[in-house]
Amino acid sequence: MSYLVVIPTYNERDNILQLVPRILAQGDAFHILIVDDNSPDGTGELAEELARQEPRVHVLHRPGKLGLGTAYVAGFRWGLDFGAELIFEMDADFSHDPAMLPVFVEEIGDCDLVLGSRYVPGGGVRNWPLPRRLMSQGGSLYARTILGVPIRDLTGGFKCFRRQVLESLPLDKVQTTGYAFQIEMTYRTLLAGFRVKEIPIIFVDRVQGTSKMSRRVFLEAVIAVWRLRFSLPRAHQPFAVLPPAAPSRYLLEGVNAGRPGMS
Repeated sequence: MSYLVVIPTYNERDNILQLVPRILAQGDAFHILIVDDNSPDGTGELAEELARQEPRVHVLHRPGKLGLGTAYVAGFRWGLDFGAELIFEMDADFSHDPAMLPVFVEEIGDCDLVLGSRYVPGGGVRNWPLPRRLMSQGGSLYARTILGVPIRDLTGGFKCFRRQVLESLPLDKVQTTGYAFQIEMTYRTLLAGFRVKEIPIIFVDRVQGTSKMSRRVFLEAVIAVWRLRFSLPRAHQPFAVLPPAAPSRYLLEGVNAGRPGMS
């Protein structure tokens, strides 16, 4: 059985140099696909060098910045062709702790999509200014209310899908390309009747590189939620949302302290 961690990149050279070995250390089943949008800083070239050194590292080059959502969709399709049983979304900037990857594998046993959640008991955010924290929490509350989805963290980007979910969803009909993509994929998964669970994670703001979040991206998400609400058929049965998982031993034992930005 193989697991694929999809990592979209744009100017993340310094981060992937540290991140790739941390992911591979989580077990021999883990493979990495770096989806690079022609980064000017040489991220794609470094990724190719890492792939030559390690057969579990793979690279998908794209001609330019085409959006987070399309990067993930391209990665999902690659992963399905590759034969991965579990396909992860993960940021390139150490906001998501690689040590949590085995926890996702454990927790997906009774569900189809596991969401790393900052806003369930045991989860949290580190090093974010108050405006960014309010924007994130407010965005999740807004989307949850409009869509009627009982998920605490709809905007997070640390996820694990069973391949059957991605095989079933119409990836060619995904409407969003920015961060609203995270909302859309979870919403479509629930509408399709799959089981979803949140697990607590500690999200740490990036130390190296520049955030891709902007006011334009935020406004896109505000509009996209209404588009999703009225363009996709509503479920006639309750959504299959499982109770959140308890904090893992990784969080309780302070594994996150090894990440950049954690003291």
